[in-house]
Amino acid sequence: MIRRFIDGMKARDRRQVFYAILGGKALGLALLFLIIAGIPAYFGHHAFADDAAAPPPAYVNPINNMWVLVTAFLVFFMQAGFMFLEAGFARTRETVNVLLEGIVDTCLCGLLFWAWGFAFMFGAGNGFIGHQFFFLHGAPETYGSTGVSILAFFLFQYAFADTCSTITSGAMIGRTGFWGDLLYSFGVSGFIYPIFGHWAWGPDGWLNTIHPTAFHDFAGSTVVHTIGGMVSLAGAIVLGPRLGRKFKRDGGGAMPGHDMTIAAVGGVILWFGWYGFNPGSTLSAMDATGIGRVAANTTLAACAGGLSAMFWMYPRNKVWDAGMTINGFLAGLVAITCPCYWVSPFGAIMIGAIAGPVCALWVDLMEYLRIDDPVGAVAVHGAAGIWGTLSLGLFATGQFGAPTPTGADNSAASVVTGLFYGGGANQLIAQAIGSAAIGGATFVASMVLMYIVKYTVGLRVSKEGELEGLDLHEHGGGAYPELMGSSHGYGVAESVSAGAPARAVVPSPAT
Repeated sequence: MIRRFIDGMKARDRRQVFYAILGGKALGLALLFLIIAGIPAYFGHHAFADDAAAPPPAYVNPINNMWVLVTAFLVFFMQAGFMFLEAGFARTRETVNVLLEGIVDTCLCGLLFWAWGFAFMFGAGNGFIGHQFFFLHGAPETYGSTGVSILAFFLFQYAFADTCSTITSGAMIGRTGFWGDLLYSFGVSGFIYPIFGHWAWGPDGWLNTIHPTAFHDFAGSTVVHTIGGMVSLAGAIVLGPRLGRKFKRDGGGAMPGHDMTIAAVGGVILWFGWYGFNPGSTLSAMDATGIGRVAANTTLAACAGGLSAMFWMYPRNKVWDAGMTINGFLAGLVAITCPCYWVSPFGAIMIGAIAGPVCALWVDLMEYLRIDDPVGAVAVHGAAGIWGTLSLGLFATGQFGAPTPTGADNSAASVVTGLFYGGGANQLIAQAIGSAAIGGATFVASMVLMYIVKYTVGLRVSKEGELEGLDLHEHGGGAYPELMGSSHGYGVAESVSAGAPARAVVPSPAT
């Protein structure tokens, strides 16, 4: 090789080509280093800071800061749960696609949330969108009066944004091209989630000013889950069903997932991550009583949701349905996410117990409408998210106000009271307004986004690619290469293309 190089350099034309290539690479590296050095210098220099947006540094409470970081790590670990759960309910031939989509979505969301998502959502601006802290530029040492450092708060909220954007992939399994995955994830993480989330969680979001009672969403039944569910619904509608998918009203049923073991483990990992999701939303370790109440309510709602869904399904099928039981406890977790701080343990049980059948009935509705949602994302996150948001207006006890950096504020002006506890219908009306506004706006924006993707890079993979399987077609190999050509999902192209019906008996989808 060295001899050939020396001989080649003796020719003038080859030397010119070599020096041109070498010079181009050197120029490219120099440009890359300038970009790496220049962007932080530009956005981090005090000359570009917004003095009005950067008040004197507040005190960082180390206990609260560590609490938020630990719970952020728990929420981030939910990505492993989503990947397991969705892969288990997918077919073997799309397992790698599910796993890679989860990983890439996590990476993409992090950079987008740093660049402008956090600014849109948590920067001050107007009631509809924030415009501070782009690239975290000009951010103060702490976020507001929380006592939590701005970067710890950013990390916690990034984990929430990542959760929302990952929900969508479950409804679009098996037929979405990877370029389509990338583009719709860009739209959800970069625009839909942070902008509509600002309405409820932004420092000046308009839903916080509803009169006479403001909208409340403690940890995201609407902001995270309803948004995720509505994006999922739009994606499933625009994509259409998978090839070979025959619905119950046409004499068929859902396509079976390939591994209930990892689906169930994924569901329990999500349950574990919820102990960061809900208790962490206090943003304060000083509110010890509130944290305990939130954690207990989270647990009880999940338990009630899992059992109610299982017993709801048994008279219909005369089997103990593992898939719907997973659906049920996840629906209970989604539902309790909004009201977990303001309800009693009894209220949490009732909310979870209702969430299980709500989820099951929504799965039936999707089947009747011939909308293919392989893992039940719309039922679990959309329907249960709406129910959980409304439930606050019914079950809030009127005993609890809001967490603060030093403990709970249970003054009369801060407490939240629902209809069943003598609070009237004001809170229920506020919850309905917030849920309808964010859910409706998300669905409309998501339909526009999905059609844009469909008519640009393409949302759905080709028929040949879908029959081959996304793992082979999009990623060059499957998760189970020893099963290729067997009956485990890789050798199904012939039966689907020949019009053979899908199996009708299948565990219920979950996400």
